[in-house]
Parts: sequence; structure tokens; C-alpha cells
Amino acid sequence: MKLSRDELKGLMKNKLMKAGLTEKHADMTAEVLTWSDERGYHSHGSVRVEYYSERIAKGGITIHPNFEFKKTGPCSAIFEGDNGCGYVAATLAMEHAIEMAKESGIAVVGIRNISHSGAIGYYTEMAAENGLVAISFCQSDPMAIPYGGTEPYYGTNPISFAAPTADDRKVVFDMATTVQAWGKILDKRSRHEAIPSTWAVDEKGLPTTDPNLVNALVPISGAKGYGLMMMVDVFSGVLLGVPFGKHVSSMYHDLSEGRNLGHMHIVMDPSRFTDINEFKKNMSTVLDELNGMQPAPGNEKVYYPGERAAMRRDQYYATGGINIVDEIYDYLKSEEIHYDRYDNKNRFAD
Repeated sequence: MKLSRDELKGLMKNKLMKAGLTEKHADMTAEVLTWSDERGYHSHGSVRVEYYSERIAKGGITIHPNFEFKKTGPCSAIFEGDNGCGYVAATLAMEHAIEMAKESGIAVVGIRNISHSGAIGYYTEMAAENGLVAISFCQSDPMAIPYGGTEPYYGTNPISFAAPTADDRKVVFDMATTVQAWGKILDKRSRHEAIPSTWAVDEKGLPTTDPNLVNALVPISGAKGYGLMMMVDVFSGVLLGVPFGKHVSSMYHDLSEGRNLGHMHIVMDPSRFTDINEFKKNMSTVLDELNGMQPAPGNEKVYYPGERAAMRRDQYYATGGINIVDEIYDYLKSEEIHYDRYDNKNRFAD
């Protein structure tokens, strides 16, 4: 099913409002979800709406949160989320971080006690659109085995960075510290497709291609991915005084409870380190040089981070809209808020 941007966003916004979110918060959330779907990040788009709607309807996301932004120094602050919608909290916190970075050169804003905040590349791109560079981390519930271990301890714990250029291109890098994010497996489930054997293991610790048999994800590059998982958890968990590591709340265990997740934005003004125009010019040169490289066999070209996502977005709109799985479209069009699919399930919604 192909939908226009406005139609897809409207359907998601409407469903989230039916679940209980305010119009403003539903609109902000639907905007990030649409940003994900239109770039081909379907694992973090409309596939998530039913889960969010079930948690909202059951009280696990605060409908009218008492958000509070507290500066703790000239360049540091805490955004208290009151277990409100993570998309809204992360967006508002980035707006504050952008303002602080423009004033002080750098901003470090910790966001604590929020729900899931989705594709974090959206937030770093906000900074790049304002001529700033940014990095963002957020923790997630344990579903990945540490290097050398047999039991899940850390989550997919994503990292994103973004930077502007002298033209309309932006570098936007967003990755899970596991070989693939859980949302990718969720997307494969919705499409009834197999997963590569390198993504996850089953209950016996053996590689599986069945998304329904996944028991744990694996870190990227072994010990290196494991170290990055720890780094993200330190910055967005231990440092913010919220549950960390294996203590991070499960996405599906009890949808009536808040998740108390942590997230961290770090934003810098390039003009405090070098000439801003020269910085942007050099960033454009980097992208030109990467694109101009001789590609390896089997590759069309060398892409910069975020380039293929922008190409998918443009291709969607050139060919009639964003591709959405029929089952998800049927749900979004239905009168149902949710189907009790996720509450009191294990970490993989089984």
C-alpha cells in the first residue's frame, strides 16, 4: 500500500490521539514516525504505532507529563520526562540543546524517565539543519548478549551523529550497536520474511533465520560492539541516574508502567572550533570525494551516511508514496486502538 506523507502521518496521528495522546504530542510523534518510514527505516515507523497505542491506552505513557528543563551549568542540562512520550521529550530536549549550543558553543542535555524515542537520527538531523553537529545516544532494554556471554545484558543501544554541509546535503548516521536493531526483526515479522543468520540467536545460542525464534541479538564486531553498547549505557543510563544494563525496563513486560529510559544529546557549534563556512565547505568536499571514489565490485558508488535514506525518500515520492505493509494500513484505518498484542510478553513480544 502506497500512501502520501500527509495521509500516513494523519493516520498515525489519529490512532495515537484515539489511544489518548494530546493532539500536539500525537502530531510530534507521528512526524518522527513518518520521517522514519519515508526514509525506508520501516523498523521505526508505522510498525510501532499499535505498540505505542496499547501502552498509551494502558497508562504506561504519561498523557500530560510534567516536563521540566533544568540547566545544571552553562553547557549542561537535564530534561525530566515524567515518563511522557519519548518522541516528544527527545524533540523538545534537542530544541533546548540547539539553543544552548548557539549560546555557549556546546550543549550536553540528558533526558531521563521517558518512553521509547524511536529513530534517533531524527534528533541529530535537527541540529544539522541548524548548522550544528550533534551526537545522540539512548539505552534500550536488554536483548543482546555481551561478547563472550550467554545472557542478554545490554539493549541495541543506538548511536547517531549528524553534520551540515555547504549545500542541502546532511550527513546523518544512525546505528544500533547490535548487528541489527530489534525493530528490523519486527519489520521482518510483519512482512513474514526470514532474517539473515548473522542477526540473532535462538534459545540454544545458535544462529537463526526465523524472526519468531529470536532469543537474543548479537553485538556488531564482537568485542567492539560490546564496548560501544557499554558506552551508550554509561552516557544515557548510569550518568543520568536511571536504570542501566540488565535493569532497564522491558518494552513489553507491563504496559501499564512507565519505562524510565534515558537519552543523551550532545550538540556543538562548529564556529567555536573553526570558520563555519570553511567547515561546511570541507564537509561538502568530503561527500564529493566519497561519491567520486571508484566503487568496489558489486557496488554502484560510495555513499555517505544518510544518502541512501534521502534517495529512498525521494524515490517514494516520485513513484506515488510511502510503501506500507497492508496489515499495518488496515490497522491504522480501523476503529481499533490496539489488539492486546504486546502486554506481558517477553523482550521479543512473544
